[in-house]
Amino acid sequence: MEKEKKKQAQAQGDLIRLQKYIAEQGLASRRAAESLISQGLVQVNGRVVTEMGLKVDPRKDRVQVRGEMLGKKQRLRYILLNKPAGYICSVRDERGRRTVMDLLPQVQERVYPVGRLDYNTSGLLLLTNDGELTQQLLHPSHEVEKTYLAEVEGFLPRTALEKLCRGLQLSDGITAPAKARILRRKEDSSLVEICIHEGRNRQVRRMMEAIGHPVRHLKRIGEAFLDLQGLAAGEWRELRPDEVEKLKKL
Repeated sequence: MEKEKKKQAQAQGDLIRLQKYIAEQGLASRRAAESLISQGLVQVNGRVVTEMGLKVDPRKDRVQVRGEMLGKKQRLRYILLNKPAGYICSVRDERGRRTVMDLLPQVQERVYPVGRLDYNTSGLLLLTNDGELTQQLLHPSHEVEKTYLAEVEGFLPRTALEKLCRGLQLSDGITAPAKARILRRKEDSSLVEICIHEGRNRQVRRMMEAIGHPVRHLKRIGEAFLDLQGLAAGEWRELRPDEVEKLKKL
């Protein structure tokens, strides 16, 4: 009887929530894995699963996502890319446009962008197959700072800068206060450094439009403690182990 209980406890210890298992395989963040499950894109032992509470045994259960079998543990990769404008932050694009994966032909593992830079925005982009780290970096509660250089239309007055620093009303709510400073002003354009910790869609562009100074060029120059030093547009490097550890402790 005691032996049987021990076996059952051990078996329970081998079980893992389905969304966590998908994330650990580097296929998606845990939140994205939950979305895949709810969309009916995940199968366990040939059966489509849509409930979140299911636990699987990685040694015995066959898990497929979009028809792809999971199970082989990939080497974890952590890549910092200086994305040029004109590339989509996606693994593939239905319209045949260039994606950031075209810049990483030597990377054999399936890595994914951590967040997004829109098609016309350049600069620092992290890519990894570490789903747990992706989830941590994207979670709003962790307030990971991202710094941008924005060349905007017009002579930007101090009053407009103060609005950015107080927070602005956008269609999806009021933004958190930004850190911003004017680096250069001309009659027809201004260069602004702006630091935010939210991850809303096209947020910096929308913020500048809201104060009447649309963006001409936008580049992300920093995320957390990382920058683009030594990387030309289109170049990338592996993060050092100490940088990865530092990201995990943010």
